[in-house]
Amino acid sequence: MAYNIVSLNELTAQFKKLPGIGEKTAQRLAFYVITAPEEYATRFSSALLSARSKIRLCKNCQALSDSEVCPVCSDAARDTGIICVVSDPKDVLAFERTREYRGVYHVLHGVISPLDGVSPDKLKIRELLARLSDGNVREVIMATDPTVEGEATASYIARFIKPMGIKITRLAYGVPVGGNLEYADEVTLQRALEGRNEI
Repeated sequence: MAYNIVSLNELTAQFKKLPGIGEKTAQRLAFYVITAPEEYATRFSSALLSARSKIRLCKNCQALSDSEVCPVCSDAARDTGIICVVSDPKDVLAFERTREYRGVYHVLHGVISPLDGVSPDKLKIRELLARLSDGNVREVIMATDPTVEGEATASYIARFIKPMGIKITRLAYGVPVGGNLEYADEVTLQRALEGRNEI
């Protein structure tokens, strides 16, 4: 008879569903959680449930926030005349690590990808265009990943923004083609921001 602990197997299976987690890592995490002191498991599960219930989208930029308006949008020192458009909430964290960018963000929550069933109407493009309609934005930085889908998304959005007379720039290619922004180091992102080009 095989060694089978149903609860352990279920916990391992849940960890395995996380991105980048294989069978062995999932098993290690499961063993760690069940052998850790009970207060750790309680805090871990409480933090998980709390984050899941409290975190929502910022009403302005669509980034993740635990309040109606995220910390960036509520910071009066930020330049609201520059909007950096990213595809994923993790990209906001990557740019914030540079401590160089002082504008605000807009998160699309994906890129246009017909093969994956992601059409423009599934992204937060309408919300971006609504933010641009007040005439206060001077520049939109298209900071989607330098992939085929990221480039296509940037070009698609640029067609709507150009008639508004807003300057549109694209990150310079300090970021490797085919790479993901969340894995780029601070120096690479800083150089990409400094060398951005108009579309």
